[in-house]
Amino acid sequence: MSRREFTVGPLGERARAWLSGEVADVAQPRSAATVMLVRDGVEGVEVFMLRRVATMAFAPRMWVFPGGGVDPRDDEPDLPWAGPSPQEWAQALGCDEGMARALVSAAVREVFEECGVLLAGPSSDTVVADLRDPEWDRERVALLDRQQSLSQLLIRRGLVLRSDLLSVRAHWLTPEFEPKRYDTWFFAALLPSGQIPDDGTSEADVAEWTVPNVLLAKHRAGAVLMLPPTIVSVEDVAGAMSAASFVASTGSSSVIKPDLLERAGQAVMSVDLPERVPSPVTRSGGGRRGCR
Repeated sequence: MSRREFTVGPLGERARAWLSGEVADVAQPRSAATVMLVRDGVEGVEVFMLRRVATMAFAPRMWVFPGGGVDPRDDEPDLPWAGPSPQEWAQALGCDEGMARALVSAAVREVFEECGVLLAGPSSDTVVADLRDPEWDRERVALLDRQQSLSQLLIRRGLVLRSDLLSVRAHWLTPEFEPKRYDTWFFAALLPSGQIPDDGTSEADVAEWTVPNVLLAKHRAGAVLMLPPTIVSVEDVAGAMSAASFVASTGSSSVIKPDLLERAGQAVMSVDLPERVPSPVTRSGGGRRGCR
């Protein structure tokens, strides 16, 4: 374990009120999934990120990865599936089979909704390569409007979700003092060949490939905002030798929950970060390793 401390940022006033006992209500966390979509760039591994619009209730103006909350229909049992099974993912994520199916489904759905990348294909060893047809934009809108579920989309299109294209990196729980809380699993995936992520989401005003060390330097200078889980995740990408090796490795499913403390009159979030552990599971899809 390694201990880190982070400033509380824009929530400083609420953090101080929590420490003084003026605020005691604890929001129920919502299950969520987010995806670090990576590729090899000129300056090393790059990760696709979004800057949330200023009007968002949670994490306004923060740089984040594509992701969001689990939808009740993400756990549909008829979801076309290839790769490690929901039962195997349940072992990897430390949850029951239904939640594992929902989390993996939510990860795939959210990355498609928010940047137009679809981790699915016609078979267990193929991936959709060209999503430029306007029909795919309509499919995204139908998902966002809850007119269809991911399962319905894949069945109608004759596709299967490729769970082997994902690996788990981390599991974070929002601190109790925050007014909106998420129980979030962080996944990683390689950008599929032929697909191009875009800025089609209304939740962000910037969507682009980022160089981790450049983004971290901007954060240290106060030019960009990131939450602690994002900072740690971007640091992980910065240390990767290649995009493929980053996705092939695995993190920990042990929950990371920052504690709110007072240091020299200032509120800080203190967190114990687990060591990385190797994955014992060999997956299909280019020899990358998955999570059990």
